[in-house]
Amino acid sequence: MPTVTIHGEKAVEVEAGKKLVLAIEDAGIDILHRCGGNARCTTCRVEVLDGSVPPMGELEKQRLAREGDLAPNIRLSCQIRVESDVEVRVINRSQQAGIPPGPRPAD
Repeated sequence: MPTVTIHGEKAVEVEAGKKLVLAIEDAGIDILHRCGGNARCTTCRVEVLDGSVPPMGELEKQRLAREGDLAPNIRLSCQIRVESDVEVRVINRSQQAGIPPGPRPAD
């Protein structure tokens, strides 16, 4: 099983193919996902620090392109299926934003 390391917090083993946003949330880490995993809002952004993630799909590319100059290692966790070990930093937290995280994304 792949290991997802949430930078500065914890590492968890997850089933291969699980959405990264769900792996993070199921590990008890506060992460925003306001649109419910549909690549519409970008609140579930993560910074990929190490490891391998699948290439971006067209929906994710189009949505992130609207955000301006984001580093190439910024990804939408709702659009990534974990296939191998990866280390990420969660960018947006519901507690910091003062709002609920959003509807749980479908797997």
